[in-house]
Amino acid sequence: MKKSLFAMAAILGLALTSCSSDDNNNNNTNNSSFVLKVDDLKGEIKDGTVTLDPTQTYTLTGGLVVKGGATLVIPAGTVIKSSATAESTSLYIAVERNAKININGTAAKPVIMTSGKATPAQSDWGGLIIAGNGKVNTGDNGTSEVGSLSYGGNDNADSSGNINFLRISYTGSKYTAEKEYNGVSFFGVGSGTVVSDIYTFESGDDGIEFFGGAVNASNLVIVNSYDDSLDFADGWQGTATNVYIKGVTKAGVEGSTNAKDPSGAVPMTNAKITNISIIKGDAAFLADEKAINYKEGGGKQAYTNLYVADGMPKDLAKLSADAGAVANIAAGNFTITNYTFGASVTAFDGPKLSGTTTGALGAGAGEDLPTWANWTK
Repeated sequence: MKKSLFAMAAILGLALTSCSSDDNNNNNTNNSSFVLKVDDLKGEIKDGTVTLDPTQTYTLTGGLVVKGGATLVIPAGTVIKSSATAESTSLYIAVERNAKININGTAAKPVIMTSGKATPAQSDWGGLIIAGNGKVNTGDNGTSEVGSLSYGGNDNADSSGNINFLRISYTGSKYTAEKEYNGVSFFGVGSGTVVSDIYTFESGDDGIEFFGGAVNASNLVIVNSYDDSLDFADGWQGTATNVYIKGVTKAGVEGSTNAKDPSGAVPMTNAKITNISIIKGDAAFLADEKAINYKEGGGKQAYTNLYVADGMPKDLAKLSADAGAVANIAAGNFTITNYTFGASVTAFDGPKLSGTTTGALGAGAGEDLPTWANWTK
């Protein structure tokens, strides 16, 4: 009975807290000192846990940064829209090393992060940036190109939380041609982080990019990215399973090991991509860096069950001429096992091909959206 009374009192206390508001719709949640504002979501979550309210639509008006030791929880069905008037490069969500983000979407109620403009377009806002303590071959204390987060270390099993059923759209705002956001960026994120079911749409740069670390990801839908769709670099040791890519502007997949030291940086990138479909899309998408851009040392890249649609460029892969990439290709470190290529793809230099040459359905249905991705419709 005492437990029941205590639980009722706790629930009443939380209800009173959640009902308190002012003109800015303030809401202090859980045990954090952070003041949550539905129509002015920004600032630093420095401690405790902040949980968003899935019945609200939040307006992101600046950078929202989860500091080390704090946690941000985003329940299923939560919607976050970027400000329609703020500078696009100031609008992002970032998770520092030793912080956590728990995106708890479901197929029926995904978490949505999108543009707040009446007519949304790529690059309307930044995107989601996560930093971890995983190993990166550029050094243990790098700084992310956007968000200025420190990342890297020696814990490839590090956890930054989880991402499940996230739809993130109209990201990729640009500071310069060389400094821009992606849809979702993983900097040194460890394998303890659970990543499943992400849909990126209309990113002004890459859809999803991994910078080192060892995080694994599954069920990725990447549509209309205006640079590369899936990108990895800097010693990433992870796997990507079930990847559907459509609307390729540069490369379907761009993979490298290290831009400054393509021959000797350790750990060498060791990427495993399983069940992947790459579709160029309509005439507006060029795919001028091919289905796969094997770049800057390349590293170990193993593709299994690859489907490349008709309409892609004749060269399956764009191959870097640096010594590291040349050596890795010669060593058989670039492999494709079981594949189906459209009739337009006629040049196969670079990867070592093996297994079946027809019948591979990539992400599950060849050029069509696979059933596991029906939630993105």
